[in-house]
Amino acid sequence: MEGMTRVPVREQDPKVRATNFEEVCLGYNEEEAVEEAKRCLNCKNPLCVQGCPVSINIPAFIQKVKERQFEEAYQIISESSALPAVCGRVCPQESQCEGRCVRGIKGDPVSIGKLERFVADWARENGIKPKKAEKMNGHKVAVIGSGPAGLTCAGDLAKLGYEVTIFEALHEAGGVLSYGIPEFRLPKTKVVAAEVENVKSLGVKIETNVVIGKSTTIDELIEKEGFEAVFIGSGAGLPRFMGIPGEQANGVFSANEFLTRNNLMKAFKDDYDTPISRGKKVVVVGGGNVAMDAARTALRLGAEVHVVYRRGEAELPARVEEVHHAKEEGIIFDLLQNPTEILVDENGWVKGIKIIKMELGEPDESGRRSPVEIPGSEYEIEADTVIMSLGTSPNPLISSTTKGLEINRRKCIVAAEDTGATSKAGVYAGGDAVTGAATVILAMGAGKAAAKGIDEYLSAK
Repeated sequence: MEGMTRVPVREQDPKVRATNFEEVCLGYNEEEAVEEAKRCLNCKNPLCVQGCPVSINIPAFIQKVKERQFEEAYQIISESSALPAVCGRVCPQESQCEGRCVRGIKGDPVSIGKLERFVADWARENGIKPKKAEKMNGHKVAVIGSGPAGLTCAGDLAKLGYEVTIFEALHEAGGVLSYGIPEFRLPKTKVVAAEVENVKSLGVKIETNVVIGKSTTIDELIEKEGFEAVFIGSGAGLPRFMGIPGEQANGVFSANEFLTRNNLMKAFKDDYDTPISRGKKVVVVGGGNVAMDAARTALRLGAEVHVVYRRGEAELPARVEEVHHAKEEGIIFDLLQNPTEILVDENGWVKGIKIIKMELGEPDESGRRSPVEIPGSEYEIEADTVIMSLGTSPNPLISSTTKGLEINRRKCIVAAEDTGATSKAGVYAGGDAVTGAATVILAMGAGKAAAKGIDEYLSAK
């Protein structure tokens, strides 16, 4: 039947892309986008919108693509999302908007993500900006962190007429979009910097190199700087390790450090003086999207790369698309296996890793089957670099320097899901600082909810 299959999207050849840092997915051109948009049924009760954490009016923007009214399509998306070119590339659409698409019942769901990306890229290439507030309301709000939660909260508040300043600890804005996700998935200059500029075009100020908790504190922003509300979107940048012997060796990285060096410090470029350990045999421990990013980055730096994960392929938390791309590029997956020790040479460098085989036992509290070691199945593999990708926690610097801010046992800030309100009046929080490491779009959803919460709070004052 016509319209059952989606218009395929062009990609770089796996053999070619495994040697460069250029974008893997090439996206739709105008004709492809219009053709794919025609597959949308424009449902009366659009389930896709319910599946979107920032509630984009998906049928409306796709209708404008069908009509080749791309600027109007962009403005519809911009009413709900500050980062459409980012979301079109890194959102897990398959479990959100596309996962609810009626077309997907008997065929392929509409490629909502690729259409969003097309519209955002078209707008950027044609100099189209989101619409600014018509007048300011006289209220000042501070936003901590310029990642997806902070940029979304700031953008939404600016559109409502608030004077917003973002404070960013690093020298470049974008948070995890700039330092965490590799260039080949999310181009930094073409996409991230352009999206940050769009938020600034709404009137948002961004101050970089400001570490809240050291340079200044939340209490000082409120008491001395005249900010009436503060949103904390500082992410979760503190890496976790396994606690196994040899983890302190040279050549052991957290995925965070490895990706930050590559992205922010351009360590993958030979003409930059920020080197990175270019291992020839790299083991990445973990199975999430960050593990795939680290593995595919190491591969592009010339390594043979193994991903070691203690569950099976069906349990890999990474997006199916990311696993597929990694396999196409030549990453080796050692599944149902777990490291027990990192082997170290006499000079303190990694020389290998000891691994034990696993099998899946009974389900744990989350319903996932727990991996169990198989006694006597240990073996060793050679490696000169080990990258630990086991999740991250929020840095306690902000919570420890703010009076009256409640945190939970995981050191995450406690905040209301619907408004982002914390235990401290006027202070809101969202994204990974509240939930622990999660997705870009969930952080954006939290930033959006907090902007609404802050607006209600300040409107009532």
